[in-house]
Amino acid sequence: MSGIQRLAPFYHALRVGVSQIEARGVQKAAHVLVKTQLRLVSTSRISPAIKRIVNAQPSETKKADVEQTAYSDETKAPVPAFGSTESKDHDLSGSLFNPSEGYLQGSEWSTSFAGMATEPFDPRISEILMNPVKESEIEIKPDGLLYLPEIKYRRILNRAFGPGGWGLVPRGAHSVSGRTLSREYALICLGRFISQARGEQDYFDEGGLATATEGCKSNALVRCCKDLGVASELWDPSFINQFKAKYCVEEWVTHAVKGNKKRMWRLKTRQWEYPWAKK
Repeated sequence: MSGIQRLAPFYHALRVGVSQIEARGVQKAAHVLVKTQLRLVSTSRISPAIKRIVNAQPSETKKADVEQTAYSDETKAPVPAFGSTESKDHDLSGSLFNPSEGYLQGSEWSTSFAGMATEPFDPRISEILMNPVKESEIEIKPDGLLYLPEIKYRRILNRAFGPGGWGLVPRGAHSVSGRTLSREYALICLGRFISQARGEQDYFDEGGLATATEGCKSNALVRCCKDLGVASELWDPSFINQFKAKYCVEEWVTHAVKGNKKRMWRLKTRQWEYPWAKK
C-alpha cells in the first residue's frame, strides 16, 4: 500500500472534523488544525491535489464545502430578507437587506417584555404624554382620516424621556405582501418595554424600498404611542366629528390629467393642490 493510500482514511477523518468545526463558526481554527495535522504526517509523496487543499485559504475551503454540501436540515437554510411574494418576478429577497436579517441575535429586546406594566411613569412624564393634542397641528388625509405628523410623536417622546431615553427595536424581519412592506417593532422607554406594533408602508418599485423601510418604522412608532396616550383624541369618534365640522370641508374635485372626479377632504385653511382642483 502506498503512502498516500495509508494517509487517505486519516485525511478523510480530519476533513469530517473540519466540516463540523466550521459549522460552529470557528472556520479559521479548523483550517489551522488541518494544516498542522497534515504537515505532521505529510511526506514527499503527497499528491499536488492534497497540497492545494492544505494550502488553500479558509474562504476557499469553505466555498468548496458549500458547493459539495446540500442543506438537509431546514434550520440551516438561509433566512430570506422578505417573506413570500405573489410571483417570482416580484421576489425581492436579498435586494436590500442582509439575507440573515431577522430577530436581533444576542439582544434581549428582540423578544423581551422586560419592565412591562411594572409601575407608572412619574407625573411629569405622564403629563407630557397625555397633554391634549393641539388642534393646529392636526392634519387630515383626502379620505377623511385625521392624523398627527410622525415628527410630532418624536418630539413628544423627546420632551418626555429625553433624546436617547427611548427607541424602537425591530422584533422580526421585513415582510412583503403585494406592494406593502411591513415590520414588527417594539417601543422601549427608559429601559422598559412599552408597546409593540407592526408598521407598514406601500411602495411602487424596488427603488423605493429604502424609503418604505423608514415609512414602516414611522408607522409602527405612531401605533406604539397609542398605548402611552399620545394624541389619543385622534381615535375618539366624538372628537373626530367635532374637528371635521369645525376645521374641515369635503368637496368634489377633478383630476387635471385623468379628468376623473372624487370626493375628498381638506382643512379649511388649505387649498387644493395639483393635480386636484375644484371645478
